[in-house]
Amino acid sequence: RRLSRRPAVTLLDVFRQHARSRPRQPLLLFQDEIYTYEDVERLSNRAAWALSRRLALSSGRTVAAFLPNEPTYLWTWLALAKLGCPVACLNCNVRGRALRHALEAAQATLVLASPGERGTAFGGLGGHGGLWSPRSLLVRGDGGSIQGALDTW
Repeated sequence: RRLSRRPAVTLLDVFRQHARSRPRQPLLLFQDEIYTYEDVERLSNRAAWALSRRLALSSGRTVAAFLPNEPTYLWTWLALAKLGCPVACLNCNVRGRALRHALEAAQATLVLASPGERGTAFGGLGGHGGLWSPRSLLVRGDGGSIQGALDTW
């Protein structure tokens, strides 16, 4: 029934509802860390603010997320949803031509990647005739902060 509503209920709507109704309830267990709905809401708001202010991200701009499976991925995805940015979720194990194809198909103008991925995954993708030349933003996994390091490939 909820899916037939207009406008449709999104995953972000459901998350926000849970964050309001049960802020201190655990949402995510990762290694020895427990993140509550309140924690993830705060971290995603902080990430959304940083992405909006530093990069002037606005609704409709497609962003590629090339992040490992860790908590940072969750609040980065939520931050982009809050900004209205479509997200191309890329498998962080993909390399070479498959990665290049995924990035071109997504038509992303920005890639969010963990610091270790930039050189290993994207080393051979730059300078390919302007088909895809996004900027990269490194996302640290140590508490969800957004590094201000913007690079051009």
